[in-house]
Amino acid sequence: MTELEALAILAAGVGAGTINAVVGSGTLITFPVLLAVGYPPVVANVSNTVGLVPGSVSGSIGYRRELAGQGRRAARLSIASVLGGITGALLLLELPASAFEAIVPAFIGIALALIVLQPWLSRRLGRHRPEGHHGGPLVAAGVYGAGVYGGYFGAAQGILVISILGLALPDDLQRLNALKNVLTGLVNLVAGLVFIVVAAEIAWGAALLIAAGSLVGGVLGSRYGRRLPPQALRAVIVVVGVVAIADLLS
Repeated sequence: MTELEALAILAAGVGAGTINAVVGSGTLITFPVLLAVGYPPVVANVSNTVGLVPGSVSGSIGYRRELAGQGRRAARLSIASVLGGITGALLLLELPASAFEAIVPAFIGIALALIVLQPWLSRRLGRHRPEGHHGGPLVAAGVYGAGVYGGYFGAAQGILVISILGLALPDDLQRLNALKNVLTGLVNLVAGLVFIVVAAEIAWGAALLIAAGSLVGGVLGSRYGRRLPPQALRAVIVVVGVVAIADLLS
């Protein structure tokens, strides 16, 4: 790894940590950079998952005011996220690398579609969200499914989770975003632990650079990221995602 490549990975970690705290989909920043540096897709994905954990922690701490009063809800849904993250990580390790290389471009495409459609989805969710409903088995099942996706490949996991929460829980969007940060952070944590325990191939240099960058990014995202125009964030993610798809398919 050259100094310029290390700087690019560190900067991508800062961007991913910032975007994850505010919107989700930071993987669409770090994953393409790791591919461009020369890491194989599965190694890049595993290393990225491990590296993004500190950013999830700092982002959640930054949203601690919005998390107030959500302890019981977070504890209940955290179980679903943890189980989903473990399932997704095991699937990544058990399925052949060729399956990952075939599936990931489709995942990124779906993630980009979700990002583009997010304003419309948010309006629809707010219109049809049931008043007085605080979730149940279907919500836990949705969070589990998002956790499986996140443990396998985490791009747009946050958007999936906040869409599920927005549909089911009558609460302020910022509070739901804070809860999303906790749940997606747990998925990355348990998936990363699975990768470490089973001795998956991790590029530790890249993972540590992403970890340092995402730690800073989580702080920046929770403090300043809400002021950024969402359209600008979406545009950046879409451009990077399209580059990632082109790189994977080339």
